[in-house]
Amino acid sequence: MSASQPLKGTELIDCAKANAKQGIEAATELCGYGSDFNTFKQELKRACQDIGVQVNELSDLITDQQTVQRMGGIEVAPDTPSQL
Repeated sequence: MSASQPLKGTELIDCAKANAKQGIEAATELCGYGSDFNTFKQELKRACQDIGVQVNELSDLITDQQTVQRMGGIEVAPDTPSQL
């Protein structure tokens, strides 16, 4: 669901990070900026600077953990519960 008004600060960062994998168009819309990509980028950069994080583009918010989950991986676990 899109925000009713443009998000700011940590709320913007959280929303942008949650939607970064979907691309800038989706993240901009869902964070309440419609199709105003420039304002979205400026506000996101400002919000990140305020908490001491440098972000050059939206993909910088995608963590390694999110990438592994998307690409898949291997599960390391015992074959049966008794082999713990």
